[in-house]
Amino acid sequence: MRFLDSAKVYVRSGNGGAGCASFRREKFIEFGGPDGGDGGRGGDIIVEAVAGLNTMIDFRYRQHFKARSGSHGMGSNRTGAAGADETLEVPAGTQVLDAESDALLADLEQPGDRVVLLRGGRGGRGNARFKSSTNRAPRRAEPGEKGEECWIRLQLKLIADAGLLGLPNAGKSTFLAAVSRARPRIADYPFTTLIPTLGTVYVDDTEFVLTDIPGLIEGAHAGTGLGHRFLAHVERCSVLLHLVDGTADDVARNWRMIRGELEKYDDDLAARTEVLALTKTDALTDAEVAERRRDLEAASNDEVFPVSAVAGTGVTEVLRRLVGVISAARPDAAETAGEALPWTP
Repeated sequence: MRFLDSAKVYVRSGNGGAGCASFRREKFIEFGGPDGGDGGRGGDIIVEAVAGLNTMIDFRYRQHFKARSGSHGMGSNRTGAAGADETLEVPAGTQVLDAESDALLADLEQPGDRVVLLRGGRGGRGNARFKSSTNRAPRRAEPGEKGEECWIRLQLKLIADAGLLGLPNAGKSTFLAAVSRARPRIADYPFTTLIPTLGTVYVDDTEFVLTDIPGLIEGAHAGTGLGHRFLAHVERCSVLLHLVDGTADDVARNWRMIRGELEKYDDDLAARTEVLALTKTDALTDAEVAERRRDLEAASNDEVFPVSAVAGTGVTEVLRRLVGVISAARPDAAETAGEALPWTP
């Protein structure tokens, strides 16, 4: 199934039904009077987050959603039927934005979250509503109210506790495959990851969700490469795991480049807690690992974890550090994983 994380759709709520102007016509009832019923209300436009969806692919083939209009009122004081609502089912983590102003209309983070985006029009009143002591035979009936309409943009931001960042070929997919059951595409050339991938990680009887996005390159904030398109998927993460390729010539420069792209993209994202890991240490000597770790710590002023996802060294320490940050930010993230066994290298 093709991954699609954004969609622009047109939505319109239903019109209210018109009220009825009618009079009783029974044979032996003189001056029967008005008996026109009210029109039914129009259907609403509802957006609801449901479980089991992780892409906007359904909205690629249908971009117009219209709720039903209410039925007109009828004689004998019969009220018209209400129009059926139109419900848009979206993945959890979807934001609803106005397509013109880009204003946030709703944020549906959990399955079951729902919002009435547009209200249906009110049904018009029938002439029975206008009967009074001075007007015994009103011929007035109201038309129904018009429904509302607009273009909206649905933006998916995957729900994950931690996000992987780094240059292309920094070992993000290898790391995700090593610590979870996710099976991202892995190859010895850059840009093998083309869409975000989620994996559930278990460590010390605790579980959390880790996401991998395509690698960032210099100029990503201005639209270069692929990674900038998917940075929104790590905006909800409590912590960012920044992987730096240990086999690179200048690890400090590579770290600064990614940090610079984050700051240019979003200050809030750049301020998120970051855990640094030096990857591919199995391809380096102990002296080289120590030297590059020292250079990276001097540049970042933070602790650096040497890691080899292939050999399984240093992985558990990094995961425990991530769990500590996640537990502090979201207490419910530290709940045990039931019968699931902890991950071991």
